[in-house]
Amino acid sequence: MEKITTFSGRIAPLPINDIDTDQIIPARYLKTTDKQGLGVACFFDWRYNEDGSPKADFTLNQPRYQGAEVLIAGHNFGCGSSREHAPWALMGMGFKAIISSDFADIFRNNALKNGLLPIIVDEETKQQLISLAYEDPTTTVSIDLENQTLLLPDGREVTFPIDSFSRHCLVNGVDQLGFLLNLEGEVNVYEDAHPQWVNTTA
Repeated sequence: MEKITTFSGRIAPLPINDIDTDQIIPARYLKTTDKQGLGVACFFDWRYNEDGSPKADFTLNQPRYQGAEVLIAGHNFGCGSSREHAPWALMGMGFKAIISSDFADIFRNNALKNGLLPIIVDEETKQQLISLAYEDPTTTVSIDLENQTLLLPDGREVTFPIDSFSRHCLVNGVDQLGFLLNLEGEVNVYEDAHPQWVNTTA
């Protein structure tokens, strides 16, 4: 998993409330267990017509938002069913972070586990960023994960919440399994100090 410490990225607006995981990645794409290539399926039914041609009126299809790395989303982003494919698809589309006033818990946890940073801000900040993104598609924000701050174009810093374990994993570029494997030395020391427990069989 790629380390996240600090980065800057252009923002793209998608201010729709209650975007669920089936809209992020339709269920017909859940058969794959490979993360590669899922970006093309992200928001598929919103992005493409039945003949496969892109919908010109969909915000993320517009050339001015191509290459954006931060999505500004509506309230309750990622609601609906649990599927890790949702953060996979968003990352495949090039997003490193999603900013919203609220996330569905399961989506938020899945995002953190896969290296996609969900950033919760207050409603005023969210609306400010949405307006800026529409006015100027070159608008950039800077994210400092170690200090849990979002730097806005006007110089204002906004603090966002994240649990210490998820922050540790993202900053060090390890998933939950990697975190446990990094503790192998400590586990061995513990086992050596407690052989009567470790070697006891039922």
